[in-house]
Amino acid sequence: MSVQAPANHQADAGPQNRRRLGVPSVMFMIIAASAPLTVLAGGVTTTFAVTGVTGVPLSYLLLGAVLAVFAVGYAAMSRYVTNAGAFYAYVAQGISRPVGVGASLVALMAYNLMQVGIYGLFGFTVSSLLIARLGVNVPWWIPVLVCIAAVAVLGVNRVDLSAKVLGLLVGLEFLVVIVYDILSFAVAPEGVSFEALSPASLFVPGIGAVLSFGIAAFMGFESAAIYGEESKDPKRTVARATYAAVAIIALFYAASSWAMTVGTGPSAVVETSTAEGPDLIFNFLGAHGGVLLSDLAQLLFVTSLFAALVSFHNAVARYFFSLGRERVIPPVLAAVRRNSGAPFAGSLAQTAIAVVVTIGFAIAGSGSDLAELYPVLTLFTWLTNTGAMGLVLLMAVVSLSVIGFFRRRGHAASLWARAIAPALGFALLGAVFVLIVANFNVLLGQTESSAATFVLPALIVVPGVAGVLWGLWLRRSRPEIYRAIGHGEEGPLHLQ
Repeated sequence: MSVQAPANHQADAGPQNRRRLGVPSVMFMIIAASAPLTVLAGGVTTTFAVTGVTGVPLSYLLLGAVLAVFAVGYAAMSRYVTNAGAFYAYVAQGISRPVGVGASLVALMAYNLMQVGIYGLFGFTVSSLLIARLGVNVPWWIPVLVCIAAVAVLGVNRVDLSAKVLGLLVGLEFLVVIVYDILSFAVAPEGVSFEALSPASLFVPGIGAVLSFGIAAFMGFESAAIYGEESKDPKRTVARATYAAVAIIALFYAASSWAMTVGTGPSAVVETSTAEGPDLIFNFLGAHGGVLLSDLAQLLFVTSLFAALVSFHNAVARYFFSLGRERVIPPVLAAVRRNSGAPFAGSLAQTAIAVVVTIGFAIAGSGSDLAELYPVLTLFTWLTNTGAMGLVLLMAVVSLSVIGFFRRRGHAASLWARAIAPALGFALLGAVFVLIVANFNVLLGQTESSAATFVLPALIVVPGVAGVLWGLWLRRSRPEIYRAIGHGEEGPLHLQ
């Protein structure tokens, strides 16, 4: 295994060797993080069950519109800033370097929380399938450790290998969900009702919780810029992949969740979601499409989780690489494999974090009364919802960064792209963030506040504050490093 050290920025030597990704590849990376089958089986049914609101399909269209507005400024700035650190670089160049460092640590924490949290659902699902199909009782953390190893292998190899694997898995996910949608409209026990798409079904008490649950379904769409340095044409690839992903995710989730209300019946969807949870889809497919189709869907549910894990792993590895390259964190984390250009050290760091957290939760849950559900109730629920909170906060801050960037630099961009859309994006994402905070107990499945209610948000806020303070210290004590913050391949450390 050939690993290249990061001294004097040799970590990113041979950038053309890394430019392998086109629009479809980046788009698959984005959609894989969103995990379509996981969202439909887990996220949509949970939203129906917890909120009792039937207007969930309309909420995806609404959230898609919000994120499309955000994407206008985000995509415009991506044409001028190409950095594997994405949010970090945008905030550093649009607001200030210290705030950029703070944003980078929030991003690192948020992506790690999303990635490691999904392992909880993966472990529970695989363990449950082994018991149901083979009669083999395997603790949830064993399939998680096996999965971590598989993700690690993809993480240190060529990024286009990950893209090909994810493309295949995402394509199969879409296929099985489309079959479910068609069967739902064909069965339609109460007829094809448009009730779930009416504003009256969404704008009711509980809309805040619906939007809070729904925004998590889109997380990962913003990661296109992370692959800018590995894209064949970053000035076009990032923007096109982002727009395409937002449109596909919003329309697909809206259509599929609407199909769920039609196939189950609008009057029964909340009750059925509460009783069956993620099994709603698999039971429906088994009853109307055959046992083989149901089993295939359950297998693809597992691969859907795997695809999301690979995508978020890649995002974390590239943040480590970007920060290490600019020596904001130890430069050893900028090491890449010479033959693939993959961020080797960052990938290993993320793998180590996943192993440590998994073992910690396995030990903590070993004596729990709900040991079987522990990885879902804690590891998955706690970490993914906290990670989504952090990413929404970051997107709101990035919207302000876009305004600051174009005002300072004077690059050619329309008034809509450089000011109006980012301002609207900030206001709308700020509102979603407030809704998440207000409904955080609901997202965690709590009836009243506990220590977790306050500790988990602190996992997002504290690193951000620490990062700002670290950036201020660098400005005073390490000016050569401070000047390079957020500038990637164009920074002074790289050019010297």
